[in-house]
Amino acid sequence: MAAGAMRIVVERNPSESKLSELNIKYWPKWGCPPGKYQLRFDAEETCYLLRGKVRAYPKGSSDFVEFGAGDLVTIPKGLSCTWDVSIAVDKHYKFESSPSSSSSS
Repeated sequence: MAAGAMRIVVERNPSESKLSELNIKYWPKWGCPPGKYQLRFDAEETCYLLRGKVRAYPKGSSDFVEFGAGDLVTIPKGLSCTWDVSIAVDKHYKFESSPSSSSSS
């Protein structure tokens, strides 16, 4: 199984125009206090962190991806990971409803 396909993608400080194009301020919000959380993503999630700091450890790996306030993060469908939250998280999020993110032609 290719672990490389299950990559968390972090875009640091995306432009205001990109955030507005994505309509992020209209996405639902979610937050959590510091702690460790076992998470499984049954759909691709894109989230924008308003505050917080997270180290995400994909299941079966000692590597981690770190992200925090101001980051736009894409988490692949099917990923199981542990979130080690050092600063309480507040984020906007959206689950991908379509099977692929292809745009209409």
